[in-house]
Amino acid sequence: MKKIAMFIAAAAIAVSANAQKTTITGHKASDNIYVGINGGASTALKGETSFSSFTPSFGVRVGKNFTTVFGLALEGNAYFNASKLSPSKTFIQGLDVDLLGTANLSNLFAGYKGEPRNFEVIALGGFGWEHAFGTNSHYGVNGLDSKVAIDFALNLGAQKQWQVYLEPALTYRLETFNIVGPAADVDYGSMKYNINNAGLSLKLGVNYKFGNSNGTHNFAIEQLRDQSEIDALNAKINAAQAEAAAAKADAASKDAKIADLQNKLNECLNKPVVVEKKAANLQPSVVFAQGSAVVNKSQIANVEMIAKYMKNNPDAKVKVSGYASPEGNAELNQKLSEKRAEAVKDILVKKYKIAADRLEAEGLGATDKLFDEVEFNRVALFNDTTK
Repeated sequence: MKKIAMFIAAAAIAVSANAQKTTITGHKASDNIYVGINGGASTALKGETSFSSFTPSFGVRVGKNFTTVFGLALEGNAYFNASKLSPSKTFIQGLDVDLLGTANLSNLFAGYKGEPRNFEVIALGGFGWEHAFGTNSHYGVNGLDSKVAIDFALNLGAQKQWQVYLEPALTYRLETFNIVGPAADVDYGSMKYNINNAGLSLKLGVNYKFGNSNGTHNFAIEQLRDQSEIDALNAKINAAQAEAAAAKADAASKDAKIADLQNKLNECLNKPVVVEKKAANLQPSVVFAQGSAVVNKSQIANVEMIAKYMKNNPDAKVKVSGYASPEGNAELNQKLSEKRAEAVKDILVKKYKIAADRLEAEGLGATDKLFDEVEFNRVALFNDTTK
């Protein structure tokens, strides 16, 4: 028998350890407190009044659940004189106050799922003080008692804040330690559980569980993550950090480029502005016959136009550029282009009295780039170098 009891106890401990793997959110000392009332009837298990007379009772219970399984409750009960066989001559036959440990067997063996089940089984047991009111010969008797009970509970309400329970219980009178009254004899009784000193009761009660700091009226489960979720979150964090570092490096690189461009801009703004003067092309041109450097009479009008321009613009300086068409020897074409430029310059100086230092003649050799028609490239062009 002893081995069987030890086996059952070991199995209960193993099941409890497995059920309590659920992690509960942190809670305050003022959490998980409840208060309730109950009423019922009790009778002695043995004796002349056993099961022939029931004593009505009313009780008040205040408790606290420390875990999803274990808690403590303080209960006070009053028993009323409803039997002619009762020795009490008062309306209240007796009182008791018990400190009870509680164990939620449903949570112990099946675990806590985040809120109370609709139906639960709760075991209670503990010790207390009792007082039986006096008879004709004694004013009253005080003693120790022990109570064991089981609650068949229904949890009701939107947050399971109400608990209605049916409770069968056994209460043992362990020892009579005091007789109050004129009698001189004191019966200390025996310190043991004895059915001759036991009573059976059946109660119907209701408890109200106050609100907790977690926003509910009960324990709440901590939302834990498994290692794979943690690793995945860490990977996301590391990726985000790497992305942030890359973005920071890219921003630093762009800042450096911006600073470099700003420095270059400042350098440009601090440099003096130099306007490069380019020669302005003048529209008249002098066309030559093939292989000739003589200005034809038909072209004198164009030369005269340049002379008038220079006279109207006394500060202007003109460059005469001679060209040859691409036929023939390159060296001869170079000399021919130079002669054509000098021929135009001589007319401007000698005929139109333009100062020689205002004119520059250059031969640029053969070309086919000025005009699509080959013969049009045998030409002298004019550019104002002062514009």
